[in-house]
Amino acid sequence: MKFSEQVRKKVDSIWEASFQHPFVKGVAEGTLPLECFAYYVQQDSFYLSKFAQVQAIGAAKSEDFQTTAQMAFHAKSTFDAEHMLHEGFAKDLDLKKNEQGHMVAGEPAPTAVAYTNHLFSVSYKGSLGDVIAAILPCYWLYWEIGEKYKGSKPGHPVYQKWIDTYGDEWFEKLVKEQINRLDELAEKASDAQRQRMEEIFVTSSRYEYMFWEMAYTLETWPV
Repeated sequence: MKFSEQVRKKVDSIWEASFQHPFVKGVAEGTLPLECFAYYVQQDSFYLSKFAQVQAIGAAKSEDFQTTAQMAFHAKSTFDAEHMLHEGFAKDLDLKKNEQGHMVAGEPAPTAVAYTNHLFSVSYKGSLGDVIAAILPCYWLYWEIGEKYKGSKPGHPVYQKWIDTYGDEWFEKLVKEQINRLDELAEKASDAQRQRMEEIFVTSSRYEYMFWEMAYTLETWPV
């Protein structure tokens, strides 16, 4: 069994909870309140700006020029996705950017801060394998959601655009590239390193579920 297959099996129940989360199902069915999706877009704008930085750290940790270039391309792709997809959502939902260029109204939510801090902690302390293990659940889970709900007709153009984006071939290509990279790095890693990569992958998967919950409940700081 490939390492990617091993970790995917490990998080199966977590990802199934994401597939069935009322936020995700609400998008696919067109029943999610728009204020929840608007809040998600705002928080995701903050998240993706940090995600791209982590991808860039991964590029710096790469041991060969080709991987550096590919990781840098992924960071650029995240920036492009932010502009193409989220700028469209911002226009459709009448969202504005703050001084940092994020579409966050007020402070980023606790879960958004915690998730991005997890990514930064892994990327600064760990290897390229750790970085890929940390960021891959975001790629991979969204692709599986796109595949699972491909053909859905939510009846709202914003929700349809979101579903169609993650079921598209260009996104599938990016995901499979990172899955293959994880397997290549895992082959060279020690047992202890692979165990750490698995733990990181599981933690990021849990944060992905929490991100849906954050948006669905319009999470705020308790004090």
